[in-house]
Amino acid sequence: MSAEPTSAAAGPSTTAENPWPVRTVARKVGEWINRLGAVWVEGQVTQISARQGTNTAFLTLRDPSADVSMSVTCPMGLLRTIEPPLREGASVVVHAKPTFFMNRGSLSLRANEIRAVGIGELLARIERLRRLLAAEGLFAPERKRKIPFLPRGIGLITGRASAAERDVLVNAQSRWPHVAFKVINTAVQGSLAVPQILQALSKLDRDPDVDVIVIARGGGSVEDLLPFSDEALCRAVSAAGTPVVSAIGHEPDTPLLDHVADLRCSTPTDASKRIVPDVREETQRVHQMRDRGRRALHGWVDTQVRLLNQMRSRPVLADPLGPVQRRSDDVEIHRERGRRAMLTLLAKDQAEIASARARLTALGPAATLERGYAVVQYTDAEGNLQVLRSVSEVADGAELRVRVVDGALGAVVTSEALFSAEDASVQGAAEELS
Repeated sequence: MSAEPTSAAAGPSTTAENPWPVRTVARKVGEWINRLGAVWVEGQVTQISARQGTNTAFLTLRDPSADVSMSVTCPMGLLRTIEPPLREGASVVVHAKPTFFMNRGSLSLRANEIRAVGIGELLARIERLRRLLAAEGLFAPERKRKIPFLPRGIGLITGRASAAERDVLVNAQSRWPHVAFKVINTAVQGSLAVPQILQALSKLDRDPDVDVIVIARGGGSVEDLLPFSDEALCRAVSAAGTPVVSAIGHEPDTPLLDHVADLRCSTPTDASKRIVPDVREETQRVHQMRDRGRRALHGWVDTQVRLLNQMRSRPVLADPLGPVQRRSDDVEIHRERGRRAMLTLLAKDQAEIASARARLTALGPAATLERGYAVVQYTDAEGNLQVLRSVSEVADGAELRVRVVDGALGAVVTSEALFSAEDASVQGAAEELS
C-alpha cells in the first residue's frame, strides 16, 4: 500500500514489472468519482425499466447533442410521484450522485430528484389540471349532451382564413348543401386566444338559432395548443347550454377541451362529418327503408290473404248463414219459452192479488157497513168530528153524525136513549128471548 500514490500530482508509480491490481485501480477511480458529489444532469430518457415488486427503477439518460448515455437508478417511489408519468423520449433534469461499482467496473447515477423540463413541464401542468377537472366530474360521460341529427344552425369558432375553417365549411356544405353556419374568427394561439374564444362561445351559446358549437383548429406544437387546455375555457364549455364539439389538431393531439366537450373529433374534417349528415347517404337510406317497408307490407298482405283463404275453406265458413239460422231458431225457441213462463208467472201473481184484494175488502169498513153496522161521530169541544166509542163521551141533546153504507144522517141524543153497555146487552138478550 505504501507504493501507491496519494495524489494525482504524484502520478501512477507503476511499471510493467510493478503493476496495480484491478481492485486498486477500481478503488482509486471510485474515490475520484466520490469526490464529485451530487450533480444536476440534463438529458433525454431513452429507456425505462421499472418492474413490479422491485424497489429500484433503471433509466438510460442520453445526451441529445452527442452519442453519449449513462445509466440512472432511482427508487420506485420517486418514479411514481412524477406527473405526468415519465415516458421514453421525455427531457428531464436529474439530481443524482455518481456511483462507481467496483465489482462490475461500471458507472451509474443514483437519482434522488427528477424534474420534467420544457415540454415535459407543460405536460405536467396540463396533467395536474386534467386530474382536477376529472375529480370534479367535468369529464363524466353522463354530462355529455347529444348532438342534434340535423342542426338548424352551427356556430364555428376558428382562426381567420384558416385551413380548419375551410375544412369544416367545405366538407359540411358538400354533405348537406343547406347547412347554415355562423362563423366567429378568433385567435387560436397566444395570450389573446382564450379571452376571444370565451367571448365567441358566450355569444353563440345565447343565439337561439345555433344548435351546436364547433371549436376548430389545425395541428401544432404543445405550446400552440396550450389555450385549448386552459381551465377557464374548459369550465365555460362544461357550463354552456349548447352542445360543444372539439376539433383541435390531429389525431394524436388531445388538449383538455377534448375531454370536456360533448363530442371530440380527431380533425376539423372529422367534425364536419359527425355533426352534419350526408344528404346522399340519407337519401339512399330513405330509399332503402322505403323498399324494406314496401317489401314488408307486401309480405304482410300476402300472409293475410293466405290466412283468409284458409279460413274461408273451413266448413264453418263454407255456409256462413247456416250457423246464424240455427242460432236464430234457438233464440226463437227460448223466446217462446220465456214468454210462456212470464205469462204463467203473471197469471199466478194476478190470482194472488185478487185473493188479497178480496180479503182486504172483507176486512175493510165498507164491508162492515154493508152488514148493517154504522159509524157514529160527534163534535168535540174544538169542533172536530170524533168517532163515538162510549156513551159517556156525549151528553143529552148532543148532535151526532151517523154513517151507514149508503150515506150519513144526523141524530140528537135524548136522555131516554142513554144507557150503558151492560143495559144494552141485557136489552139485547131480552129481545132475543122474545
